[in-house]
Amino acid sequence: MIRHIVLIRFKPEMSEAAIAKVFAALPKLSARLPGVLGFAFGRSESPEQIERGYMHGFTLDFASWEALATYQADAGHKAFGGTLVAGAVGGLDGLLVFDLAVA
Repeated sequence: MIRHIVLIRFKPEMSEAAIAKVFAALPKLSARLPGVLGFAFGRSESPEQIERGYMHGFTLDFASWEALATYQADAGHKAFGGTLVAGAVGGLDGLLVFDLAVA
């Protein structure tokens, strides 16, 4: 399984309602792509409080690297990514992406 982890520093003017609207696209996107095993999204609740401004994020679990590649090439993913970049502090600099093979 591949876990796709995305952390976002949303612009301060983005309300929690606006952020929830951005994340509302994930269930629809996940449901129509093959190899998506699950997803989660939300605001950090870490008791350590060392998010360094990355207060929101999501994970998508994929059956394989090929399923992740299909997601990355998908037009819906590209549109979703554009929305994230537009809402992030510094555009692309406000995002962290990490892909992890999970046994």
